[in-house]
Amino acid sequence: MSKNLLNVNSIPNQQRAIDATQAAGRIATESAQAIAQINQQATQELAALIQKRVSDLMKTQDPSIAFEYVHAKVLQDAAKEVTRYHQQLLKVLKTGNKELADIAEAMIQESKADFIHFVNDATDNAPIGSEAYVSVFKTSFNNALQNFEFIRTTMADSFANFGKSVENVSNLANPKGASKK
Repeated sequence: MSKNLLNVNSIPNQQRAIDATQAAGRIATESAQAIAQINQQATQELAALIQKRVSDLMKTQDPSIAFEYVHAKVLQDAAKEVTRYHQQLLKVLKTGNKELADIAEAMIQESKADFIHFVNDATDNAPIGSEAYVSVFKTSFNNALQNFEFIRTTMADSFANFGKSVENVSNLANPKGASKK
């Protein structure tokens, strides 16, 4: 009977894990779609810009004017487009990272709460005379709780470090004082 009770109690946990996995999959899919859309838009805009610039360049007869035009217009426009493209990608990555961090944090907190509930049920219903076993069990439980906290902290640090990496890349790509489009 307790085996059936344990199986019935695990169903909500399994459903939460399924829901979290589906949410993470949704975030990954949405991020991939956003990146694909950014890539498609950037390709179309770059192709149109190149076509326009080549057309303008073909009208120029003087090589020095053509060189100045390439330097002043083509290269600067390309740099602006690359920076804008880069910023769009970084925004998608930061948003997805935050959503995944939130899901992971919620899963860890739910698992911790479930574990506490399990231990409390087990120790509250322990037979008389099993106090020594309950004490060992609770000591092990407290160690496990510390591991939960370690996992949570490590996970939070990992997501924060990824966010900082994205921010650093963003800062390198768009230094202060550079104009934004």
